[in-house]
Amino acid sequence: MEGLGVGPLNGGMTDFVLVLTFAATLGCGLGAGVFFAFSSFVMPGLRRLPAPQGIAAMQSINVTAVTPVFMIQLFGTAVLCAVLVVLGALRWAQPGSVLLVLGGLAYLLGAIVLTAGYHVPRNNALNALDPGTPEAAEYWARHLREWTRGNHVRALASTAACGLLAAALRIG
Repeated sequence: MEGLGVGPLNGGMTDFVLVLTFAATLGCGLGAGVFFAFSSFVMPGLRRLPAPQGIAAMQSINVTAVTPVFMIQLFGTAVLCAVLVVLGALRWAQPGSVLLVLGGLAYLLGAIVLTAGYHVPRNNALNALDPGTPEAAEYWARHLREWTRGNHVRALASTAACGLLAAALRIG
């Protein structure tokens, strides 16, 4: 099968798995950078604005974040990570396979599940508010705290996934 591009390289990863792992590593790193940016300066910058302005800005970000480029990065990386989890489990005895599984799971759970189950509902609730109301200002204070806390987890999980997959490349 080596002639088909799926043979082992130096007794470790096949070139197919190598390419998937490399692409997933880049995707996880890019996602980690996005999440890090939000945790380190975007959300603190929005916190400095008066509540109606901060809310309106975050509502705008929530709309403009749903672009093909970002969705491909976020969910394309998830698909790659899911494939790597399966391949790592199937190749369990191969060097680096445990790292493929751990890296893939770190991204899937820490970035995708957290985004879908934690951040999206909070964004939807914020998007439904009129920024100028007292209820919106009250929700905004809680949103900033909770959303950012969860985003720290996404940044750390994506960074860990990137590191684990990079280590799998090195070992495998």
